[in-house]
Amino acid sequence: MSPKLRLGIAIGFVFAVLAAAIYFPILKRRVKKQAQVQQKSEEQARLELVQSLNAASNEPKVKAKLFWAADAEYSDLVANTVELPLSNDPVLRSKQVLSTLLAGPVDSELRTLPPDAALLAFYILPDGTAVADFSDAMANSIPSGVQSEQFAVDSITRTLEANVPQVRRLRILIHGQAVETLAGHLDLSGTFPVSTKPVSSAPAPAGVPTTK
Repeated sequence: MSPKLRLGIAIGFVFAVLAAAIYFPILKRRVKKQAQVQQKSEEQARLELVQSLNAASNEPKVKAKLFWAADAEYSDLVANTVELPLSNDPVLRSKQVLSTLLAGPVDSELRTLPPDAALLAFYILPDGTAVADFSDAMANSIPSGVQSEQFAVDSITRTLEANVPQVRRLRILIHGQAVETLAGHLDLSGTFPVSTKPVSSAPAPAGVPTTK
């Protein structure tokens, strides 16, 4: 092989390496951006589905407060006002707000619950203890860690507190079973406080949620 040919091959190889170094980061960013767009589209579809189901209800629309993450770093929870047709029945009302909470915000980075989790059952005991039974995805799909698990539970309890004054505390089940932890860290053996306010003897006005 002549020196000129070897030089040409070497130069071609260098250009190929440089082109790959430039192109692959761009391709990676495009793929990531496309995935984010697709995920947001799916989240939007889920939210629109919940809203369409709620729109079919004959209940009057009220301004419900749902708690999602304030930012992608999970620094805090923030109340989001969403107009929903909510029932005056506390069990049905709880299912409505929690189903909307599970659907998540349009920005998937702000959701606090796994996108594939579902509420299987919900009931309230006479002492005000609510029992929420979630699908396996609530434990299997949530990022393992104290912070993410605590945020998930806090978003549920604060959403219930803001919209269903009859709920005093919350017990979480996974697929009908009591489990020790949510995803390896947060203790689920007991209950979580929802509200410590005294329950008023007078009924709340129809369609108006009690908030802090």
